[in-house]
Amino acid sequence: MKTSKAVQEGLVAAVDVLHAGGVVMHPTETCYGFAVDVGNAEALEKLYKLKGRDANKPVSIMVADLEMAKKYGEFSPKALELAEKYWPGPLTILVPRSLNLPENFNKGQEFVGIRCPSHEFSRELVKAFGSPLTTTSANLSGEPPLYNAEVGGFGELAKEIDLVIDGGEIPLNKPSTIVKVVGGNVEVIRQGNLEI
Repeated sequence: MKTSKAVQEGLVAAVDVLHAGGVVMHPTETCYGFAVDVGNAEALEKLYKLKGRDANKPVSIMVADLEMAKKYGEFSPKALELAEKYWPGPLTILVPRSLNLPENFNKGQEFVGIRCPSHEFSRELVKAFGSPLTTTSANLSGEPPLYNAEVGGFGELAKEIDLVIDGGEIPLNKPSTIVKVVGGNVEVIRQGNLEI
C-alpha cells in the first residue's frame, strides 16, 4: 500500500492503480471513500472483500459531471432538475441504469445510484480515469465512516488497499443524501446533510 499526500502526484498514481484493477482510498466532501473501476469484476470483488460487504448489496457510481451521468443512467425531467440544482454535491440520485453500465456491476439491479461530488479531487479523479468509479465509504460494513487516512481498523485487510490519497482530516459529516427518482416521484432513501 502506498500513501500520497501530493494531490497532483496522487492523481496520476491513482489512475494507474485503477487501470490495474486496484483499490484507491481518497477523500470526498463527506468522508473517505473507496474507488475502483466499475468495469473490472476482480476490482469489484476486491472492494466487497475489503469492506466485508454483502455481494448482493449494490454500490453507487461517481461521475465527473452530468453529461457522464446521463451515459450511465436514464434521467427523467425530475431527476435532471435535482442533478442540475444540487450537483456537484453530496446527493446520490437513484435512476434506471442504462445499457452502458457493465452487466456484472450491481447485477440484477434495475436502478443505479449516481453521485457527482463537490470534492475537486474526486471529480478530477473520475475525469482523468475517463469513466465512472465506485463511490462507497472507506469502512468495514456496519462500521462508522473514516474521516482521516488511517487504515489500521482494517487489520490484515488493509493490504487490499493499493493506494491511499491522504487529504488530511475531514470534518465530521453525514453521508450523502440518497434519493430514488421514478418519473416525477422522489423518495428519500437516506437523509444526509442535504435536505431535498
